[in-house]
This record gives sequence, C-alpha cells and structure tokens, in this order.
Amino acid sequence: MTVSATTELINDRREKRSLRTQRSAKRFDSTGVFLDEVELDSELFGIVPNVAVMHQVVTAQLAARRAGTQSTKTRSEVRGGGAKPFRQKGTGRARQGTTRAPHWAGGGVALGPKPRSYEQKTPKKMVRLALKSALSDRARLKRVAVVSSFDFNPISTKEAIRLLEEIKVRGRLLIVVSPNDVEAYKSMRNIPYVSCIVPDQLTTYDVLLCDWVIFTDETLPTREAAENA
Repeated sequence: MTVSATTELINDRREKRSLRTQRSAKRFDSTGVFLDEVELDSELFGIVPNVAVMHQVVTAQLAARRAGTQSTKTRSEVRGGGAKPFRQKGTGRARQGTTRAPHWAGGGVALGPKPRSYEQKTPKKMVRLALKSALSDRARLKRVAVVSSFDFNPISTKEAIRLLEEIKVRGRLLIVVSPNDVEAYKSMRNIPYVSCIVPDQLTTYDVLLCDWVIFTDETLPTREAAENA
C-alpha cells in the first residue's frame, strides 16, 4: 500500500469516527409502564466505538485490580544455611557453600516474584473515549433503557425483579442509581444478574460486561457532566 493510499485510509477512518448518530432509548415509569422515547446525547451514545482504546482501558482496569502481594524469598532471606554442608575436597561431590542456594530443597527462589504494582497509567481523555465507545455500542444495539425513578418503599427485592420483568430486559443488567437512592440499591443488590452502581463508579468494563444498561432520569449522563468528570 502506497503512502498516499495509507493516508487516505487513515483520513477516512477519522472522518467516520467524527460522525455522530442520534440514538434514543425507551423510558419507563417506576412501575414499568412505557412512557416515551428519550433522546440520548450523541456525543456520549452516538460515536463510532474505538475498539483499540476500549481494549487498552479495560486491560488497565483489570490490571489495577491485582493485589500484587505475591512474594518469594531469595537465598539471602531464607533461614539457615550458614554452615558449609560438607568439606570442600575429598567427597567426590560438587563443592557447596550453603544449603539455601536455589538448587537445594528448602533453598531460596531465583528470580521469583516480589510485591509490585500492576497499575497502568491511562490518560483521562482515553478513559472518557473508552466509556463513550462502550455506551455507544450498547445504544447501537438498543440495550439502553431509562426509568424515571425507582420507588421501592419499603425495600423489596421482589418488586425490583417484577419491575425488571415489566420493562423486558434480559441477561446481565447494569443499573446506575443515584447515591441517595439507598432503597433501590438495597432492593437490587441481591439479584444475581444485576450490578447496581452509582454514576461515579461507571467504567468501560462495567458497561461491556453487561447486556443492558439502565439509567434513571437523574443518572442519565449528559455532555456537561461527562466533561466535568
């Protein structure tokens, strides 16, 4: 491929990514009755997903979850081995200076793991782009829904399951609730196929892991909120 053809291909891809598609999501009330269609922000839900960026961000998020506390002892840290195991000459064996060398049973470990951090630094713009790409992918598949508000008073997991059945969502569900909506969180936290989080905790990995993303009127992301995040 010539340089001009490569440049043209790159420019074509950039042009496609810059396009925005207006998408919508179904909106329901607290009992699961359909209300209307709500327009989603094309800047957050209408871009062309960048798979490479999503992969890099998800890899960094999973790496950050690793504890990194694994540890082995070197020959200098293993207890014992101070005395020479046998004399230098006359035994017919190879000379040895300590029983705590790596090739001895009970000895230290050569080049073994030590505590470390697996954190990968990811630019904020890349994190935002990955989240936008994941949300746009779910919106493209019509897997985004909006509930006006959750009204669980008293707290009831049974009512939460009934609501989800009414709005006809299937598979793994990611529900974004307000930090003050404690009743909704407690009603849904015991449902095996539901992950309930607040907007500040929303990540690319969470969105891609679930089949449906459900927002409320209060937690539905807007362009202004995303820019200030």
